[in-house]
Amino acid sequence: MQSFRTEIENPVVERDIIELADKIAAFNNLEIDEEKFRSLRLARGVYGQRQEGVQMIRIKLPYGKVMSNQLRRISEVSDEYSRGRLHITTRQDIQIHYVDLQRTPELWAELERDDVTLREACGNVVRNVTASETAGIDVNEPFDVSPYADALYKFFLRNPICQEMGRKFKVSFSSTDEDTGLSYLHDLGFIAKIENGVRGFKVMVAGGLGSQPRHAETLYEFLPSDKIIPVMEGVLRVFDRYGERKSRAKARMKFLLKDIGLEAFKELVAQEQKAIELKSVAIDADGYVASTPVAVDAPQVEIKNKEAFDLWKSTNLIPQKQAGYVAIGIKVLLGDFYTDKARLLADLVDTYAAGEIRLTLRQNIVIPFVKEDLVPYFYQELEKLGFVEAGYNKAVDITACPGTDTCNLGIASSTGIAAELEKVIAAEYPQYLKNEDLVIKISGCMNACGQHNMANIGFQGMTVRTPDKLVAPALQVLLGGGNLGNGNALFADKVVKVPSKRGPEALRRIFNDFEANADGKSFVEYYKVTGERYFYDLLNDLQDVTNLTQEDFIDWGEADKYVKEIGIGECAGVVIDLIATLFLESDEKIENANEAFENKVYSGAIYYAYQSIVNSAKASLLAADKKTNTHASIVSQFDEFFITSEKIDLGGSFADLIYQINKFAPTEEFAKKYISDANTFLQKVRAFRNAETAIAK
Repeated sequence: MQSFRTEIENPVVERDIIELADKIAAFNNLEIDEEKFRSLRLARGVYGQRQEGVQMIRIKLPYGKVMSNQLRRISEVSDEYSRGRLHITTRQDIQIHYVDLQRTPELWAELERDDVTLREACGNVVRNVTASETAGIDVNEPFDVSPYADALYKFFLRNPICQEMGRKFKVSFSSTDEDTGLSYLHDLGFIAKIENGVRGFKVMVAGGLGSQPRHAETLYEFLPSDKIIPVMEGVLRVFDRYGERKSRAKARMKFLLKDIGLEAFKELVAQEQKAIELKSVAIDADGYVASTPVAVDAPQVEIKNKEAFDLWKSTNLIPQKQAGYVAIGIKVLLGDFYTDKARLLADLVDTYAAGEIRLTLRQNIVIPFVKEDLVPYFYQELEKLGFVEAGYNKAVDITACPGTDTCNLGIASSTGIAAELEKVIAAEYPQYLKNEDLVIKISGCMNACGQHNMANIGFQGMTVRTPDKLVAPALQVLLGGGNLGNGNALFADKVVKVPSKRGPEALRRIFNDFEANADGKSFVEYYKVTGERYFYDLLNDLQDVTNLTQEDFIDWGEADKYVKEIGIGECAGVVIDLIATLFLESDEKIENANEAFENKVYSGAIYYAYQSIVNSAKASLLAADKKTNTHASIVSQFDEFFITSEKIDLGGSFADLIYQINKFAPTEEFAKKYISDANTFLQKVRAFRNAETAIAK
């Protein structure tokens, strides 16, 4: 792998890639534990998939912005290391599949040649920062949120405070009160506001989907823009210290807030501010480099099917605040497209737009800065690529996760049923090609990567069992969810569970009833009036499993009989740490702290020292068969088991030692002392462990 060692200009990136290569070699040589290796590769975007022996690679694309050169680079990498298919996720990433683990370092090195990263695309870290796909062009936005999303992403990438949290952390930015960034289902959601001429954000905290969806609460009605980074740092510090670590199912921010309450959470965040180096971070929005449209004359175009062209214009053009320009929405079926089309698309936007595309939360593509007189030409060229299907962001535009295609956790096919439902809508309900008030989403399991439980109509992959114990793929039907704007939303109710092959009939009944009785109401409004019981009665007979046919045992998009296969999920799985590994990690953290100190990054040095101390304490508690659910519980238990009992003498409490981190400002003097304290503590607990081990022998 010597080739990439000398080609990466950024030494920080080079070290990341070499570290991944070294860890892969160590894993191959059985030098590190599989679970420990998993945590490292996940934080480098390398994710196990359903098929054994290959990896899914998640490419991190902040706020969905992709320049044409980056799209070409991603295409080259996909062709060389994968199978030429690009999958757009609901977090504005691109995923490629069937990658050999051994080749991932060189793959990453290739991507970095055009500033594309894998770092922290998966794992217990701050995931991709998402934003409204119309940021910077939205006719209703008070300002462009892109510079703020960009600054936040860069500040927390590789930041020591968020490298080893209990679970993943998701952040979004919304350009307007329409809240197209979906703030209410994020750990932190920012909605653009202006108050007294000052740019800022409404801040939502601790939302989430999964099996137990939770609506985010309002942390601030208005927070000036220079405070968003310090506040987020405080939030991350609190989550890192008090968030659950043992039980993966309870390790998200939403459970922490549910347990302690909003006011107690705010107080903890306020307590952290003293330890935060930067109390204000002014973001230079004017210095942000936005894409510039080219100046070009419109080629002559002859539209062959004017009716299709007019329909496409009515559903796929997006008004733009810049006079003379529009954006084009491309409906991408299931978020999947291929590298041959990606390259041609890159050439098209380079030559005739602004050299940029946006990936959307609904797994589509937006082309900004298209001159109005170039729209016919774009239609002609996009038609050649198969990219002019009408219905962008309309009812026919269904969101679905990969499901059983590649995901370890998939229970039933989400992509197969999504394709079938789109066919039903297009053929039988063509009026919904223009309906943007109806949102349909599908997930292959309860983890809700397809966001099914916030949709007007949602489907979740499940199974049903017949009286004679045969298992068939099924769909839970959820109804009544929706985005109400400005951080407000409704989550869908679970109504019925039907065999998957009855999914289209369930949709027909819902549509037919809505058509006949809604009387102009939106679906959310109509569901409020009718309620869960009404739709249960409407769909109940579809739940009957006593009359299944052979066809019902074959999932959508499959040819063989259904077999339920659920692997181990890697959506930031909790790491099972060995005691010796934890002590070695503590050594590494002290090395990192010293390096940061030498570089005069004192806040980073302090946090690395903190991680070393808590790691060392955790190792000691695990050796004593004690639970280590949160950092806070590690502190209290260490005092109880080792200090009060006088097994270890620190000259005071462990709490006093470790909690210096939020009592002192991050100065050079304190950083030097805290690193020394971490080193001394490690020596003491390691000596105690060695003595105990010697006695046991």
